[in-house]
Amino acid sequence: MSGVAAAQRLLAVVDKRDPHQPEFRQAVKEVVESLIPVFDVHPEYADVMERLIEPERAIQFRVAWLDDKGKIQVNRGFRVQYNQAIGPYKGGLRFHPSVNMSIIKFLGFEQIFKNSLTTLPMGGAKGGSDFDARGKSDAEIMRFCQSFMTELARHIGANIDVPAGDIGVGGKEIGYMFGQYKRLTKNFEGVLTGKGQTWGGSLIRPEATGYGLTYFVQEMLKTKNTTLAGKTVCVSGFGNVCWGTCLKSVELGAKVVTISGPDGYIYDPAGMNAEKINYLLELRATNNDVVAPYAQRFPGSQFHAGKKPWEVKCDVAMTCATQNELNGDDARQLVANGCMCVGEGSNMGCTPEAIEVLQHAGLLFSPGKASNAGGVAVSGLEMSQNSMRLRWTTEEVDQHLQRIMRDIHEQCLAACRRFNKGQDYLFGANAAGFLKVCQAMMEQGCV
Repeated sequence: MSGVAAAQRLLAVVDKRDPHQPEFRQAVKEVVESLIPVFDVHPEYADVMERLIEPERAIQFRVAWLDDKGKIQVNRGFRVQYNQAIGPYKGGLRFHPSVNMSIIKFLGFEQIFKNSLTTLPMGGAKGGSDFDARGKSDAEIMRFCQSFMTELARHIGANIDVPAGDIGVGGKEIGYMFGQYKRLTKNFEGVLTGKGQTWGGSLIRPEATGYGLTYFVQEMLKTKNTTLAGKTVCVSGFGNVCWGTCLKSVELGAKVVTISGPDGYIYDPAGMNAEKINYLLELRATNNDVVAPYAQRFPGSQFHAGKKPWEVKCDVAMTCATQNELNGDDARQLVANGCMCVGEGSNMGCTPEAIEVLQHAGLLFSPGKASNAGGVAVSGLEMSQNSMRLRWTTEEVDQHLQRIMRDIHEQCLAACRRFNKGQDYLFGANAAGFLKVCQAMMEQGCV
């Protein structure tokens, strides 16, 4: 069977089983179609992919919690333990109204390959809830997190499944859940990553995804004999990924001119500095999910309501908000404005049409499973520190992170060389991540 026929067969299976899960089907389609050259050479690998597409375990549960008025509220909780061929399940928890099984499955599927690329022994998983923190008090958030963990605790463990944070889940939420886990199990163990600095957390974990994205983009630019220094950069989002990206990009000499939120985007022609970047933490802490106040705080910057930052002229664009945030029209605008590189900091940040436009125009493009792997990489480093009862310095963690991102970049290019795919990072990331997991699954038998 040809690679094309194998891909068509795999996608037919997914379409039949999960017709109402568009995000998941999109993620599978992107990976499977990109691996056609692999299936041409190794048709037996398509059978492994058929197993890999189906999660080992998908859990949905009720989360009942008490609001400040004494009324019982109900949300849905999810955990998809996708694949543990190379290590314990590992992947973040997302608290956002958009969360459903399709989104959690797409994120978990992507996580398999991302974790594989880090070279650390971590399987793929994802979880979360449709809980909306906007307008909620800290007491309500705490009660929700405790209720969520009461159910989740029976499914996780330091050597079984180690969740982390994601959209809507930062240090505060991780703390509430870790405290509840201890109450339920009487175990003080590295069951969550993204913990506080005084109780097992790793330095630079909040910044890690943004740092890793920036390091990966820097590696891509080096292949064109240039760097981030002096480049104008557009960034979306305003959470931890955006914050870390802005910090490291400015440190490396770039000029970051945008951030964004659900309400629109900020254009700051003067570029961001330490004060402005620190203000992103204040914006997030309000739980209002808006960026408009930035323009009031810093005169000279402009707020554009209901728009996205990709219309701003830039050399480098980095998606740091959510899935499918950069579409075909956005990609065409970036190309017209002379952008040379797009790096995904969000998971599946670009639509398939956008990726096609960017690659056809010859731009450097990296998929999130490669360029945003810095977050889970430092989570893996946190797991190592917990297991050894050690705490590494900022410099040590950052050196490990830089090495991991360079290794991921090289793995992508090595896979491209092996299958004669030029500098196609989308193919390289999918192929390198898949081949490692595929080999482990074949060696472990009928799993």
